[in-house]
Amino acid sequence: MSTLAQLTLSSRPLSWINTAFPFAAAYLLTAREIDLTLIVGTLYFLIPYNLAMYGINDVFDYESDLRNPRKGGVEGALLDPSIHRTTLVAALVTNVPFLVYLVIVGDPLSWLVLAISVFAVIAYSMKGLRFKEKPFLDSLTSSTHFVSPAVYGLVLADAVFTPALWLILGSFFLWGIASHAFGAVQDVLADREGGLSSIATIIGARATTRLAVVVYLASGLLLLGTEWPGPLAALAAVPYVVSTAQWWRVTDETAEDANRGWKRFLLLNFVAGAIVTMLMIGWTLTTA
Repeated sequence: MSTLAQLTLSSRPLSWINTAFPFAAAYLLTAREIDLTLIVGTLYFLIPYNLAMYGINDVFDYESDLRNPRKGGVEGALLDPSIHRTTLVAALVTNVPFLVYLVIVGDPLSWLVLAISVFAVIAYSMKGLRFKEKPFLDSLTSSTHFVSPAVYGLVLADAVFTPALWLILGSFFLWGIASHAFGAVQDVLADREGGLSSIATIIGARATTRLAVVVYLASGLLLLGTEWPGPLAALAAVPYVVSTAQWWRVTDETAEDANRGWKRFLLLNFVAGAIVTMLMIGWTLTTA
């Protein structure tokens, strides 16, 4: 496999939309116009941001990834050690130009949000920080990866943070926590063999799965407090609750079976995204 192909695989193309869409939607719904900043920001959170987030992870998780049967495909690259340095350099080179532009067009508050977002990406995996090995902080940091682009888009476009908006962001953050926690379940055995800690290796696969179900449910409930049609978005949480609950009785020994649920999760993201998109379009048309 070529270096470019490995770098592309490492950036997790299936997940590009999970960070680009929150920024683009937040910025566009606030600014109500398509401008250069929207385009640059969306491109940044589409590819360079993901290359940094997942590429750094693949470099510093190489030893544990060798023991993980799901690595080496769309769920995570198994980077050849010969391109580890290239991956880190590529992440740096592709991120810096975008960050320079975003700093120039921003203000101190947007700089702070962007700094938190980038720091979370680096701190999650890089040696010396490794937030991913600090149980509970790992899920909080992972959720920050996906929510911070939305917060950044809002701040950059000078949004007014209403109670309803805070509920939406809170719901999104809970979704991110639950998603990371459930994602960690399938890797319990591989992480333990690799000497890695996570929320799932500490409290176990069953407790982590049940926590994810409860947090997904809480995520949906928060949306019931938003203005119409916001409450309809709570329906998007239902498939996650139902799907994750299937592994309510999972054990550490059978944790790898939860990978079936994770593959379903990847599909659910597109379904939930479609629901949210339609609601946003409807809201935009009624408030134009």
